[in-house]
Amino acid sequence: MSNHHETSPAGHVARRTTAALAASAALALTAGCAAAGPGTGDQVTITYWMWDANQLPGYQQCASDFEAANPDVRVNIEQYGWDDYWTQLTARMVAESAPDVFVDHAQQFGKFASFDQILDVSGQVESSDLDLDQYQDGLVDLWRGEDGGLYGLPKDWDTVGLFYNADLVAEAGYAPEDLWDLAWNPEDGGTFEQLVAHLTVDENGVRGDEPGFDKTRVAVYGMGYNESGGGYGQVQWSAFALSNGWTYADTNPWPTAFHYDDPALAETIDWYRGLIDKGYMPPLSVATSGIGTIESLGSGGYAMLVEGSWNARAMSELQGVDIQVAPTPVGPTGERASVFNGLSDAIYAGTEHPDEAWRWVEHLASPACQDVMAGEARVFPAIKGSSEKAIAAFEAIGVDARAFSIHLEDGTTTPSPVTDRWAQIQTVMQPTMDAIFAFQQSTSSLSAANGRVNTVLGRTS
Repeated sequence: MSNHHETSPAGHVARRTTAALAASAALALTAGCAAAGPGTGDQVTITYWMWDANQLPGYQQCASDFEAANPDVRVNIEQYGWDDYWTQLTARMVAESAPDVFVDHAQQFGKFASFDQILDVSGQVESSDLDLDQYQDGLVDLWRGEDGGLYGLPKDWDTVGLFYNADLVAEAGYAPEDLWDLAWNPEDGGTFEQLVAHLTVDENGVRGDEPGFDKTRVAVYGMGYNESGGGYGQVQWSAFALSNGWTYADTNPWPTAFHYDDPALAETIDWYRGLIDKGYMPPLSVATSGIGTIESLGSGGYAMLVEGSWNARAMSELQGVDIQVAPTPVGPTGERASVFNGLSDAIYAGTEHPDEAWRWVEHLASPACQDVMAGEARVFPAIKGSSEKAIAAFEAIGVDARAFSIHLEDGTTTPSPVTDRWAQIQTVMQPTMDAIFAFQQSTSSLSAANGRVNTVLGRTS
């Protein structure tokens, strides 16, 4: 899901996005307006990279607050789009000129830690009064290296939910509370598939569960998706597979064997792609045609989506459509399920200002900053108290945030897989899942793919 290609660092400035330049320039003027430029007196400038433009205002406020309390430090924030972010960061790591602090992802940090490119902050945590118990359970463990070191501090968390067009759901005869009581199974799809079928409408106005439905001429798909999901399936099939008793691997973090050969996954994928075959979801070629899933939901082309909490605000701001959210359906295990992921702030091992970088990271991980982010209603901060404030802020703008937090309340989360081999795993699983979703291969191919994945991990059987 991320771009791991290395690029020549010589072209970094030339390839920087216009948005990143504009954001950097604007933030330099605002965040540093009260401070002297770099090199003046004892003040130092640390560079902070992030990819989510929607969170820029909140982190600008955090930077301003931090600078007011730390006049010897100036924070220069630079923002890049998702793909460009990882390309540029990889290039900067190779060139040994990475930003002092950057937003890290659980699927990326293992690589950086294994190459000694980010700092273990265990010592700083121990010498400070930072309470790791203030964070949501399990988040700190996402950033533990194989050596037991701590390679970042949690900044937020996310789960997935079922976003839906409230008008289309009402026209189909369903009430919002009905979507909280959905269940699925791999045999007939349960009440969840019944809903997806009834929300699907062909160009003649015939619903997917009615006689005469034409699956070759669909006007509204009951559910959309963006791609096959590779080996992760976070906003595609993971909620279904996990609630069917499947697990990604033998242990997490740092698994020694993945479970893509588990029959529980195969039967889940068979059922899931069966929705494509029945015309309730679009073919892979349509789903990956370049029209975004959020746009398709907003235009009425999709009635529902499994999507992440990080897009809740964007969904609520779609014009001319009422988008609501419900939790993922209950599966054969008797419980719901969701991948539980989060981001951290990591310190580049080659920074010339490790002390100042740590102070900034400590501020980012503090209630002072995370409460600011909670008020923005963009993400759910990692600190438990800040999470509650974010839930209230989401509710204030009409987003039922409990659809996401219910997984924390009920203990139905599964941590995102953490390994330093994720890029190699995806080179196996992405084409495998693509071929399965395109009906070019059967789910029996998952067994051979799992063998190749475990070979990547150093296992030969």
